[in-house]
Amino acid sequence: MNLILIGYMGSGKSTLGKKLAKALNYPFIDLDDYIEEQEQLSIPELFKSRGEIYFRKKENEYLKGLLEEQNNIVLALGGGTPCYANNMELITQHKNAKSFYFKAGIKELTSRLKHEKENRPLLSRFSTDNELMEFIGKHMFERAVYYNQAQVVIPVDNTTEMAVLDEVMSHLV
Repeated sequence: MNLILIGYMGSGKSTLGKKLAKALNYPFIDLDDYIEEQEQLSIPELFKSRGEIYFRKKENEYLKGLLEEQNNIVLALGGGTPCYANNMELITQHKNAKSFYFKAGIKELTSRLKHEKENRPLLSRFSTDNELMEFIGKHMFERAVYYNQAQVVIPVDNTTEMAVLDEVMSHLV
């Protein structure tokens, strides 16, 4: 069973995904890292040199390939991945995939992401917490329709990593 982790940036997909993979003895794959490896360019470089359309096309191709070729992996998607091409349809209709949406609130995401702005090009232009919160809120509103198609929705605010991992594991039996 491939476990697909969905959620906004800062929701814990990579952090929790690595721990989940270790607990299950599965390989962990971060889709953005995988794309960078395959394309030999960072995501910001890909956007700059080839454009977002190229990136989204490649993202869809690599997602398809991983779903078809891999078994028993934990795959963390980029925050925007579910919202483009037919990516959520690919995931929800795949016979060997189970999707989990790590649902974090806007205040929680703002708190987590405000210290990471320099590492996240999409957020680097915001100078105040209010600007960041407004941006995240707008993004979350737009993406909710895709994120909520996940088979399991797990709230991650005010909870421990262990509680989230236990919740994921409870859906695997």
